[in-house]
Amino acid sequence: MQKRLGFIGVIIHNRRKTAPLVNNILTEFGDLIIGRMGIPHVKKEYSVIVVIVDASTDELGALTGKLGKLEGVSVKSALSKEEI
Repeated sequence: MQKRLGFIGVIIHNRRKTAPLVNNILTEFGDLIIGRMGIPHVKKEYSVIVVIVDASTDELGALTGKLGKLEGVSVKSALSKEEI
């Protein structure tokens, strides 16, 4: 499987309840993650996380699929066109 550079954007609604579940999934897929940045919006109980990955389409799909199944989580992702 070809691995490509990509990113995942995650918006977490009700961060106190859902953020620990998101972190557990990210830890499970930690071998794909190059880096991540999280920004909390404290007043509105939202968080935004951007995750940089080195993954195949199947691996990215598995990760984003698990995240997307969580209640209150929105996920978008993209991979580079060329293998790295």
